[in-house]
This record gives sequence, structure tokens and C-alpha cells, in this order.
Amino acid sequence: MTERRYSDEQISAIFARAVDSPHLLPRQAPRDDGLTLAQLQEIGREVGIAPEAIAQAARSLDAQPRAATRRFLGVPVGVERTVTLDRWLTDAEWEQLVVQLREVFDARGTVSAHGTFRQWTNGNLQALLEPTATGHRLSLRTRKGSARAGIGAGMAAIGMSAVVSIASAVGGQLAAVTPGIMTLLLIGAGMIALNVLPLPRWARLRGRQMDAITNGLVLSESESKPERLP
Repeated sequence: MTERRYSDEQISAIFARAVDSPHLLPRQAPRDDGLTLAQLQEIGREVGIAPEAIAQAARSLDAQPRAATRRFLGVPVGVERTVTLDRWLTDAEWEQLVVQLREVFDARGTVSAHGTFRQWTNGNLQALLEPTATGHRLSLRTRKGSARAGIGAGMAAIGMSAVVSIASAVGGQLAAVTPGIMTLLLIGAGMIALNVLPLPRWARLRGRQMDAITNGLVLSESESKPERLP
């Protein structure tokens, strides 16, 4: 199996996390093929950085939450955050996480478990804790289901007004139905606006809430190494 190599940007981030003083950062010429963890540790030894500090910084780099946004017609209708930990959460930590989820999202939700899988759900909002080869992965996701339905209904109203307009024009009755067509257009546009305008703010709020939870897990990654769930 090919050993992983880190890019210049990743190397800078690893060394920055491994030391407290910026003047200790080693200066290395960039390499197109990157550097392996062993090479990074060797460089660290030359400037007095412990190999374990380099390894821990590399692990924390991988543990950074991944963000994703689902869009519908260009507007955000879903928000996701995923963080992979290099350890397994204990039952007690999962319970504490559920408490945090309820506080952050102001929702009681329901908890379920299937073997080593843990899940907290509140409507379209869910947190899934699942095992990996080296630890746990936490996935937070939510979607604004009502927004897609509202936008779709608004587009349908506008589409219907277009069909009525064409049919009326062909039949020579466009002038008679124009007021009704305009009303249908306004209704459709209003439904779209009412559902689209709040979405960016909603997505930003959910993103900040999820970041607070996942970033907290990343910060605690180096503070404890609890035992694996039975």
C-alpha cells in the first residue's frame, strides 16, 4: 500500500499545530510529490519537535469537520457536517453529546441504538455516530423539506399561468383571463419568495450550530483517549 504523502499546505498546517512557537517551524523547500509522515517526523526532530507531536497534528488534520450544502435551484436546502475521530466515544460521552445536541438545537429529539451505531433524530435533523476502522465518525445533517415543496408549488403556479396564457391567446380570450393569470403569477412568485428568502439565514445558523458541536469534538480529540465501546 502506498504511504500517504502530505502536500505543502498540509505540511504547514501539521507543523503549525505541532508547535506553540512559530519560530520553531522548519523551513523546507516545497516538493511536488509531498512528504510522508516519517519524513515529517525526521524534519521535526531536527528542530526539536517530538515525533508523537507531529503524528498527533497529522491525525487532527484528518479530523477536521467536512462541510457540505445541498442546494435546490441554487439555494441551500440542506446542511451537513462530518467529523472522523481517531478514537471511539464512550457511552457517557455519547450521552453528553445528546445533551449538547438538545441544547444547541433547542430540540428534545429521540435516541436510538443498533449495536455500535448511535442516532439522535428530531424531524429532518439527525446526528449519526458510526464506527470506522480506527474510531467513530459523527455525521450531522438536516434539510428544509418544506422549502422544496413550497418552491415547487410556486413554480407549478407560474407554469400553470403560462399554460393558461398560451391557451387563452390561441382561443382569443387572453384579455378576459388576464386578471386571473396575473393573480396566479403573483401567488406563485410569492410562494417562491417566502420559501427562498429565509433559506440562506437558516443554512448559516444550522452550519454554525453544527460547527460548534463538531469543532468541540476535534478539540477534545487530543485531551482524552477513552476506551472502545463494547
